Amino acid sequence: MKTSWWSRRPESPGHPSALRVLAFAAAVPLLLRVQRLPELPAWLEPRGKVFPPPDPETVQAAVRRIDRLLAAGRPLVRSGCLTRGLTLYWFLRRMGADVSLRFGMGTMNGSMSGHCWIVYQGEPLAERRDPRPLFTETWRIEASR
Repeated sequence: MKTSWWSRRPESPGHPSALRVLAFAAAVPLLLRVQRLPELPAWLEPRGKVFPPPDPETVQAAVRRIDRLLAAGRPLVRSGCLTRGLTLYWFLRRMGADVSLRFGMGTMNGSMSGHCWIVYQGEPLAERRDPRPLFTETWRIEASR
């Protein structure tokens, strides 16, 4: 196993290095400019070794770590649900978690607004409040295997 220079711990699918998380998150705006939307789901899916699904505690710990890294990466890393959602999906899928990325539209404070969120075990993952009553789902990215 490789040792991450940032975290000083071995890197594993459930514990990606801080540098990898920040590099991916910082590249999200570029990714969305060069990747066609219909091809995005296939591009986001892991290739190669498939890991067994992690337990819910491991998934929650990975989300907390990634959220901390995204917050620490500002201003290099854009804040917002799209960067967070794509980054979480990318790393959670690589650790074997069966998650989906949902996109929706809704009215917030009198104007149209969009949001994306991760769904794990049928429920929104690590959201401050359930987005489903607020946003009508318009598109989703599901795990292909």
